[in-house]
Amino acid sequence: MKKNLINFIATIIIALLLSQILPWWSVMLASFITAVLLSLKRSAVFFVPFLAIAVFWMVYAFWLTNANDFTLSKKIAVLLPLQGNPYLLILVTGIVGGLAAGIAAIFGKQCASLLKPKA
Repeated sequence: MKKNLINFIATIIIALLLSQILPWWSVMLASFITAVLLSLKRSAVFFVPFLAIAVFWMVYAFWLTNANDFTLSKKIAVLLPLQGNPYLLILVTGIVGGLAAGIAAIFGKQCASLLKPKA
């Protein structure tokens, strides 16, 4: 449980730092790095980075879109089949980012196990 929390926080911090200089895929790099450095077990490899980046993207999207009274989010939510609901768009944004991060973390775990010396 403690390792999951450390990985969760580390993923968010690395993603926050990398997102200042890299595009959207920086969250995938952050998840990959934390999966290589902080090994998790079983399904936590996917779900901890998934939740970390989903929370990060949803909070960040809400913060950005709240500044302009959800104007752009409402327009994009009309284009997508979301009935113009900006909160649903923020949820979809978090899920997409979480999926990308979870898959990158699985790849990081596989790379770490591949490079791990056999005893």
